Amino acid sequence: MRAVVLTPAARGSRAGNRTTALRLCAILRQLGWTARVRTAWQDEPCDLVVAVHAVKSAAAARAAVAAQPRARLVVVLAGTDVYPRYEPTPDSAATLAAADAIVALQPLALDALPMALRGKGRTIVQSAAAPAMSHGAAVNRAAGNPAAAHDPAPANAAPPRPFRACVLAHLRPVKDPLLPVQALAHVPPSPPVEVIVAGRALSDALAAAMTAACAAEPRARWLGELPRRRALALLAGSDACIVPSAAEGGANVVSEALAAGVPLLASDVPGNTALLGADWPGLFAVGDAAGLGRLLARAAADAQFRAALRARAAALRPLVDPARERAAWAALLRELPR
Repeated sequence: MRAVVLTPAARGSRAGNRTTALRLCAILRQLGWTARVRTAWQDEPCDLVVAVHAVKSAAAARAAVAAQPRARLVVVLAGTDVYPRYEPTPDSAATLAAADAIVALQPLALDALPMALRGKGRTIVQSAAAPAMSHGAAVNRAAGNPAAAHDPAPANAAPPRPFRACVLAHLRPVKDPLLPVQALAHVPPSPPVEVIVAGRALSDALAAAMTAACAAEPRARWLGELPRRRALALLAGSDACIVPSAAEGGANVVSEALAAGVPLLASDVPGNTALLGADWPGLFAVGDAAGLGRLLARAAADAQFRAALRARAAALRPLVDPARERAAWAALLRELPR
């Protein structure tokens, strides 16, 4: 059986849509399919088309189905397909209407769809493998030491590093990338806190704004785009991961943080709360720099709060188990019309 996974993100891109497409391609291969990732339809025989992003992959998906009418079509919803509201283009509406199944990455996304489409929708949460972590880092995190995500230092070493919060996202308005830097204005100098942002700026204006914000705030650093391995190492070595987005469909980084056991401080949007829970202790209002600052200060200073965040993250780790996602896709493929 042959499958094509369509994504708008080009080869070599580290965008979330590309990460999702590559992971789905790997899952399909594990399930016995021959699978390839494409950014455009290349007129190749296939039995299954998986389109990641209803709007941006619509033209390629419709071309594929027109050329291969026996192929089944599965559309994976991206965050901007449904948030801040469902406003399909004519092409994406036609693609969703033609789809044999619609996959949401968190359950609330399906609620944004018209009733006529919800019947073929299902939720499959994105998985992530736990990153490698040194024994010392694991022991220190389990012991509640916010500054020791690395191996213990000798007695005469410099003081432990500050409480580190990372932000892993390309810089674009919907991700609100400046908010974590702005939040530091509301964080006292002690205990020390640092915010590290990793991601490529998708506009010159945002690059200039982030550069200026970090120059004005010595506790913030912008590293630009990192190779995936380095980005995951940054995540695993952080004391918290911030997801400040104004809208999310179910971010890869949430799954990656849960897999790594890294607590999340996240904006109170459906794409986050549907995965973490509406009562997640690390939620802040969209655009609320002061609220995020209060959470950062509390996480750095309050060992019990850190422990509560870690316990909640650990309880959700089975949700992002790769075996769970693979089983869900296997079940979906069995149920597709022949």
